[in-house]
Amino acid sequence: MAASPSTARAINDRLALRLLQQEGPLTAGQLKELTGLSRPTVADLVERLTAAGLIEVAGEARAQRRGPNAKLYGIVAGRAHLAALDVRTEGVALVVSDLVGGVLAEASLPIADDTGTGPAVEQAVSLVERTAKEAGADRLHTVGIGAPGLIDPATGELRDSTSLPEWHRRLVAALQERLPGARVSVENETNLAALAEQRDGSARDRDTFVLLWLGHGTGAAVILDGALRRGASGGTGEIGFLPVPGTRGLPSATDCAGGFHSLAGAAAVATLARECGVVPASGSVPEAADAVRAAVSGPESAAHTRFLDTLADRVAVGVASVVALLDPGCVVLGGEIGQAGGEALASRVHDRLTAMSPLPVEVRSGALGGGAVLRGALLTARDHAQDELFGAPGH
Repeated sequence: MAASPSTARAINDRLALRLLQQEGPLTAGQLKELTGLSRPTVADLVERLTAAGLIEVAGEARAQRRGPNAKLYGIVAGRAHLAALDVRTEGVALVVSDLVGGVLAEASLPIADDTGTGPAVEQAVSLVERTAKEAGADRLHTVGIGAPGLIDPATGELRDSTSLPEWHRRLVAALQERLPGARVSVENETNLAALAEQRDGSARDRDTFVLLWLGHGTGAAVILDGALRRGASGGTGEIGFLPVPGTRGLPSATDCAGGFHSLAGAAAVATLARECGVVPASGSVPEAADAVRAAVSGPESAAHTRFLDTLADRVAVGVASVVALLDPGCVVLGGEIGQAGGEALASRVHDRLTAMSPLPVEVRSGALGGGAVLRGALLTARDHAQDELFGAPGH
């Protein structure tokens, strides 16, 4: 059955907008070439999208020909403003952007462990309001949040957890209350990091892979055939609870101590560094990552080699379990520690997997490090906003 004229217009408009999103400003001729539509149809959709306030003239194309330069059309970046938050146990990082993802303002705020739930929520919400104002945003259209913990697949809400601050869960409701009209969504931080690595990082050429997060804690995100897999309860990738050899005891339902977290979390990496003579200042993420970076980039020594080899032994235990179950073909070592390890750590883990598993797997270092969560939150916020706004023309 042939599409109705209005449906055909909507499809063509959506196609053109997606191309402008992916490619940046284009001329009408370039839109004709990329869409395969006729010149009159392209002219109509350009007029329609301009009238709807979705695209505008963004400049002129330099052409090696006589006559006036062709107009370049681009998405109206100021049509909507977005915010992305990376919520950690120790604080919040934030960016505010326009509709095409151009960053307008950035901010961060540490939140101490002894800060009460109410004050912590107020500090975080005030940071969002203040930063949006600095960015010139009268209102936010969409807010994307990345946070540790389980996301209930039925409600999309962050589930209660005894191991995470209560203010994390309260923050979502507070933002919805204080930002009227804004769409506020939350996603597991590791899942967002995987989406960012797939769009802008180390996994751009993969539609099936696993991202192993190595930061304050450990986690995994699973993307199979281009789709993010969350599991029946939203718990796919809770690898910190994976029972592994080399730890004291077993993890419990409320504490991942004794699981893979005890081998590869920041505190465990920092302790290993001290034992090997590569001494970080503390067990925090920056110091653990600095120790890995020092071992990778510093002069070759017995201490550095021992540290990297032992860390690779530990990481390979967790990766081998994932590979045996999912056969993803590619594992990205993400987070601050995974990025700090670079090719030196990734190649060591690959060598150990080759000896442990009959399944071929590529091991890559994450390109975005700890910034992947914020980038993933911004990408998803942009996608949600554009899906809503781009559905308008032709209806």
